Amino acid sequence: MKGSVIALDHYKGREAAARMVDGQLEDLIIAPAEMALAPEAICRAKMGRPVKGMGGAFVDLPGGQSGFLRQTKGTKPGAPVLVQVSGLAEPGKAVPLTTRLLFKSRYAIVTPEAPGLNISRQISDQTRLAELADCARRAMEGADPSLGLILRSACETADDAVIKDDIAQMRGLAETILADLEGTPEILLDAPTPHMAAWRDWPSPDTLDENAGSFARHDITEALDSLLSCDVSLPKGASMVIEPTRALVAVDINTGPDTSPAAALKANIAAIRDLPRQLRLRGLGGLVVLDLAPCAKKERQILEQTLRGAFRSDGRDTVLAGWTPLGNFELTRKRDRMPLRQVLA
Repeated sequence: MKGSVIALDHYKGREAAARMVDGQLEDLIIAPAEMALAPEAICRAKMGRPVKGMGGAFVDLPGGQSGFLRQTKGTKPGAPVLVQVSGLAEPGKAVPLTTRLLFKSRYAIVTPEAPGLNISRQISDQTRLAELADCARRAMEGADPSLGLILRSACETADDAVIKDDIAQMRGLAETILADLEGTPEILLDAPTPHMAAWRDWPSPDTLDENAGSFARHDITEALDSLLSCDVSLPKGASMVIEPTRALVAVDINTGPDTSPAAALKANIAAIRDLPRQLRLRGLGGLVVLDLAPCAKKERQILEQTLRGAFRSDGRDTVLAGWTPLGNFELTRKRDRMPLRQVLA
């Protein structure tokens, strides 16, 4: 099926959202069974003492959980502090936190302690840029000077009245939470649900299917089943195996039956181009080690360029570390979702 589809449904009793592009699953969000503090949740916490050698401090969170905060300048042990969950914690580790709060909606992001107006670089029309800047100034009149504003790419085709209303809602939410500093640890703003996150972050689709059974109608259930397998099929019979371990995610690339001189290069390029999508759908991050199909050193530059292009379009925080002495390639990717297998466990 050509075009894009966003399906809003429930999968195994949990709220879920999926985005299909030309018949291929591109993004997926499923609500976990239990997760008190998911990424983007904002809460009032209680500062602990700085930990020497770790460059931060442990923080008491709601529900008896513990978090780790690196931005401790100007804070005192025992004092309340507003923090936002910035990523997922490995089992048994503290929740990563930040004091750089973001209040995000489809059109606007309000940024406390980061003043100024920024407009998405994807909007290039100068007339539209001027209109958006004027709309933003009017919507932020009278706001605290410490509040900044980012207008997202969705603003390019949206009605100014809708954008202004969205800014007003995010501004009001930010002002309310920033004033609620005193008290015991408490969740002040929950992380977005899958349906809300889909509306907020995904491009407008050609088709929106929000009726029950949409996953089955668009073959999303079948695609989900394949994600629970480590094996990924690639063109020309090539394949890759994605195996998460406690320490890292191992990716093994194989050429399959192709014995042509360029078989390894073609398999490696195909795997690299699909890797960001596979990691995103499977909810995998942290250290990723690629065991590529055997290739000549002169081809490494081609593979590095392919890696940079693939992960640039992914939009996640990714660091391409480089080649190991054994010829593997290492990268790190921010953990921003729970692993799919863990979600569905």
